[in-house]
Amino acid sequence: MAVMEWLLEIGLVGLLAATLFHALRLERALGVLKRDRAALEALVKEFNDSTRDAEAGIERLRGTAESTGSDLARQAAAAAALKDDLIFLTERADRMADRLDAAISAGRTSDASVLRSIAPAASPAAPRAESEAERELLRALRMGR
Repeated sequence: MAVMEWLLEIGLVGLLAATLFHALRLERALGVLKRDRAALEALVKEFNDSTRDAEAGIERLRGTAESTGSDLARQAAAAAALKDDLIFLTERADRMADRLDAAISAGRTSDASVLRSIAPAASPAAPRAESEAERELLRALRMGR
């Protein structure tokens, strides 16, 4: 029986040694896990900080976009008003140009008949008479002011 007890005790020592070996391995693995957990917590904290920064950046960007949008809307309204003014001025200038063209055409025919009638009597030093076209042109220019 003594041999059997010895064998049993040796088996128990072997099992205790295996248990001790696995306990040391498990302790190392838990140490690595704790280190990795700390690194993971730091990573999660950095991710949360980055997320908050991104959200704040989005809010700033949204505010800037709204401000820029309202500025563009004001500029578009001002441009529309200027466009209307330019259209009005262009139409008015076209009407004045038509009147000037008609006055110049009428003046040319009038000048030709006046020049034919007074050409022999005019001297080079004599002041030139104002034609109807010149008077019409001056009148149109004064009305345009």
